[in-house]
This record gives sequence, structure tokens and C-alpha cells, in this order.
Amino acid sequence: MKHRGILFVLAVAGCGVAASAQSSGTGSSAVSPPGQVAPVAQAPTPRASTPRTTPAPVATPTSTAANATAAPPNAQQSSTQEDDSVATIRKTVNEVNVVFTVTDKHGHYVKDLKKEDFKFVDDSKPAEDVKDFRTQTDLPLQVGLLVDASNSVRDRFKFEQESAIEFLNQTVRPKYDTAFVVGFDVTPEVTQDFTDNTEALSRGVRMLRPGGGTAMFDALYFACRDKLLKAPRSGPLRRAIILLSDGEDNQSHVTREEAIEMAQRAEVIVYTISTNISGMKGKGDRVLERIADTTGGRPFFPFQMRDVANAFMEIQDELRSQYAVSYKPADFKLDGRYRTIEIVAMDHRTFHVRSRRGYFAPTR
Repeated sequence: MKHRGILFVLAVAGCGVAASAQSSGTGSSAVSPPGQVAPVAQAPTPRASTPRTTPAPVATPTSTAANATAAPPNAQQSSTQEDDSVATIRKTVNEVNVVFTVTDKHGHYVKDLKKEDFKFVDDSKPAEDVKDFRTQTDLPLQVGLLVDASNSVRDRFKFEQESAIEFLNQTVRPKYDTAFVVGFDVTPEVTQDFTDNTEALSRGVRMLRPGGGTAMFDALYFACRDKLLKAPRSGPLRRAIILLSDGEDNQSHVTREEAIEMAQRAEVIVYTISTNISGMKGKGDRVLERIADTTGGRPFFPFQMRDVANAFMEIQDELRSQYAVSYKPADFKLDGRYRTIEIVAMDHRTFHVRSRRGYFAPTR
């Protein structure tokens, strides 16, 4: 694929387990739980209040009712028969799709390795079969930009806004990538919904105003469950969230682990950029590190303001330097259990692999 694309909430995404019969061999960068057709994993519903949504221009969906043609008298019966037929031919496909990144000892991205250069382990057992392996440097992106708009970041907020706008301008390609912008204090607020229009995204970032407490976990949970998990996909893509915050949460109704679990279920890679410029890693920084590591992302700690822009540039580079593998797990069971993923380079002394750490199997 020669075109490239990205979808934003200023948040970023990662691996998945394919769950439909059509997923085999697609090389999808997302990981959907294997073992069911189009699974939607259930997760605890947060007790947070309903997010505010700032009205933004969006395309009016085409009405299927308006375009429908008159149905024959026996249409209902035919439809029922078709539904029964479809239900009969549905089948389970146990296939896991994972996006991962490889770096050398100097931290440089390695983009020319082959399938034979890796070992794929699912739930402590070697994968039964590797269906597909490819370098994914040009997949469309669905990206969410999550910006902490609480009082704790007021003194550096404008610089962070400008850095985020530059990132969006450089990353989102018209008619290929999409992104959305969410600001959060005590509640998340969508200032720009999914779009490929960088001017609209820039306006969404500039609309953010600092003030109030910090409900970071609620915002991450909302962005994954209500935006990325529900976003349509027409083929292989990468889902990512860029989370810009100091990591100090004092208002959320969901826990850190519940937010991480929702990111895993939505097949999202989360990149975190700390706004702590004290020169010392604090408690919030360790929280951001945990979120990034468990979702296959990467934490950034720019202790000087100008380094924030550099962090955005490195994220953009990484999104174009990834691999995608599709494999069949050994001893797979539809038990809803969390299964670990481990991708190891054969030359593990030279190469370091970073991917999401696991996924939730579907239930029967």
C-alpha cells in the first residue's frame, strides 16, 4: 500500500485479535479477540458523567430509509429466510492480529526483518500457525488526541496546543487518515469529532481551555469505548491515542486498570506525553508509563517544553515503522480469559520488540 493514513483523538492504538471469518489474511493492525464473529467485548460501564460534546460540522449520514426501494409482498419472509441462512454459515475464526515495533540497541527502528526472525508466543505457547506477516509502514490511522485541560497544566497549555496542531498537520492525510480531539478536566469534551480535515482538527485543539480537576482515566475509557471501538473500519488500519497529561488523576470514576482494559479491548495503542517539566519523574509519570507499556505504546517525558514537539515527531515516525502479524493461537478457548502475547526476536541481543501484552478471549 503506497498511501498512508491516520485517525485521531489525540490518542493512539495497536494490536488485536481478528474475530470474523473475513479477517484471515488481511494483515490488520488491530487485534480483535479471536473466536467469534465481530465480537464486542463487554466491559464495566464507568460511573462517570456523560461527556460534553461541542458541536462540530460533520457529514450528514445518508438515510437508508430514503433510498430504500419498495419491497415485494413476501419480502419479510424472504428476509427471515436469508437471516436464518446467514446464521447457519457463520463460523468462528481464531486468529490474532498484532502490530509491533522493532528497534536496535541504539533505539533506531528496524524495518527490514522477516517472519523467520521472530518467535510468536500466545499464552506461553508457540503460535500454531502464522497466517500472515508484513511490514506495515503505510496503513491508514485512526487517532485520538486526548489533551489534559485541567488547572495543573495551565502554565504550559498554549505550547502544548501548538505542538499538537503541528503533529496533526504533519500526520493526518486527507481521505486516508482520520482523527478526533478530546479535552478533559472533570469530564471529557469532544471539540472535534473524527475528520481528515486538519484545519477542523486545529480549531478543535484551539477550543480547549484549561480549568477544573483531572479525570484522565474516564477520558481514556470514553475515547476507547465510545469513539475508537465504535468507529467503522473498511480494512487494515492502526488505532492510536496520544494522551497529553501530567498523569495526576483526582476525579475519575473508573480505575486505571479499567481504562487500560478498555484500550486493550478497543485494540488501541496509547502513546503518553507527560506535561511534568519538574525534571523529576513523579507518581503521575509512572501511571503514564504503565498505560503506554501495557497497550504497546511508548511513554515520553519531555522535561523541557521544546521537547514536547520532539515527542510528537517521534510518535509520527513510529507509526510509519511497524510490522503486522496474523497468527492462530495454540490451545485456544472461548473462556473470556486474558491471554498474553509475546513476540521475541531471534537475535534478541540486537533487536528489541515492543507490542501490546495481550488480549481478552471472547466467550461462547
